[in-house]
Amino acid sequence: MTSALTAIVSMLIVLGIMVLVHEFGHFLVAKWCGVRVEVFSIGFPPRLFGFRRGDTDYRISLLPLGGYVKMAGGEPGDPCTGDPGELTSRPRWQRILISLAGPGANFVLAFLLMAGLYMTHNQVPNYLAGAAVTDVIPHDSAAWKAGIRPGDKILDFASRKNPNWEQIEDQTIANANANVPITIERTVDGRQQIIQTSLFLANPKHSDTFEIEDLGVLPRMQDTPLGVRDVISGDPAAKAGLKAGDKIVSINGQSVYSVQAVSAWLQQSDGKPVTLDILRGSKLLTITVKPTWADNGAGAMGYRLGFYTTQPPYHIEHLSLPKAMKSSLKSNIRYSGLILEMLRRMVSKPSNVKEISGPIGIAHATGMAVSMGWKPLIDLMAGISLNLGILNLLPFPILDGGTIMFLLVESMLRRDLNQDFKERMYQVAFVVIVLFFVFVMVNDVAKLNILPKLRL
Repeated sequence: MTSALTAIVSMLIVLGIMVLVHEFGHFLVAKWCGVRVEVFSIGFPPRLFGFRRGDTDYRISLLPLGGYVKMAGGEPGDPCTGDPGELTSRPRWQRILISLAGPGANFVLAFLLMAGLYMTHNQVPNYLAGAAVTDVIPHDSAAWKAGIRPGDKILDFASRKNPNWEQIEDQTIANANANVPITIERTVDGRQQIIQTSLFLANPKHSDTFEIEDLGVLPRMQDTPLGVRDVISGDPAAKAGLKAGDKIVSINGQSVYSVQAVSAWLQQSDGKPVTLDILRGSKLLTITVKPTWADNGAGAMGYRLGFYTTQPPYHIEHLSLPKAMKSSLKSNIRYSGLILEMLRRMVSKPSNVKEISGPIGIAHATGMAVSMGWKPLIDLMAGISLNLGILNLLPFPILDGGTIMFLLVESMLRRDLNQDFKERMYQVAFVVIVLFFVFVMVNDVAKLNILPKLRL
């Protein structure tokens, strides 16, 4: 009960902050453009208390679900009197700026959150600075074909002697689409062998940059078995008996030391059942699990078992402001790319909508982040803020993107669209969003196995 209450309260606080920042963006730009803001509310009605300054009623309201801004002439159906303080009296370019300001505030918040995190608590995995030892090497990868095997130690990579994984990543980017020499050390029957090979750093993504993992060279992130932090109820791992606190020693006899290695082995298994050797306390157990095809948690589909791993050993660094800003920009661009990829997959394959989390899923994720500490919570808040900003820019009526779309069309036509037509569009959009929200809620509940499953 306590954990559920913590999850709900933390979700309300996090979403409240995100929505409040969004509305504050609209508020600031509306004021700058001379629009009369009638209400700025923290929370939703009924009004509890507040004060009036100028034309604006600043209030605290009862329902703690964010907040809202009410502008003169800003609601569908509001009469247009020609008052210059009304939203509809302002030039269209100003109204577009006001609509952009909400999502823009969410982008700024995500950037500042991550920059602050990097300045105060930049979590760096220890393996990045240590010897470069490989984990699982997928059999269909370029690395396997080049003769690289699990447990190999890279002594030379593109003429870089005794490189760590960070230096290998840098050399991969610098030598993209080139054939690089590699020297590896392999222990066989207690004896060290030195092997010379080469790897063509072809870019499988055809993008500007890629990582060495894309070629099948997965780093060993720790020397101890992979810990299980949590198991998703109803997923294959939970059904097979895997529990939080277990340690995964191997998959089908192959030792694994990272979540990437587990994922690579599952994709290699092509959906066939896999055998896990696990440590539960001092007992060595064996379970068999059949992977399921679903979102792998990184914005791409793949085979998964349904559990969360513990973090690999790490140390804390404090980045300077310029480096923190650069790292924040990089991570936010990557997160945005994942969100856009998810949206693209939803359009191309509507069944992927089932993977979307609603309030219950968000509450679960927020509760977990709170229990893990403030760093995961900041990560989650930045991700939610980016989601809110991007989703609000979609060209759908009611959303900011829909308002911008109407304004752009009116700018091209050089006249306003029929008000009755716009109101009908808003009404239809509202019904669609409500139905979508209900669908996501039902899907959330189904994931918790609360609804009965009917079988013929």
